[in-house]
Amino acid sequence: MDHNKEVEKKIKQLKEDYKITFGSDQGQKVLEDISKRCHESSTTFNKDNSHETAFLEGQRSIALFIKAMIKNK
Repeated sequence: MDHNKEVEKKIKQLKEDYKITFGSDQGQKVLEDISKRCHESSTTFNKDNSHETAFLEGQRSIALFIKAMIKNK
């Protein structure tokens, strides 16, 4: 099998795994908690501490990544 096709197949399966994991009622509750804890819908900018901003943006990127993985395309 071509390397690119193998990678695409693994990514497709991983997306399906994310959808299964976060598609249940329990998964939706966990995802909602992650979204809140990772500041998905709020600002993470701290004018006094660029390290804290970077840390919080890292957390936020995880919530956004999960949402992107389960988004139907």
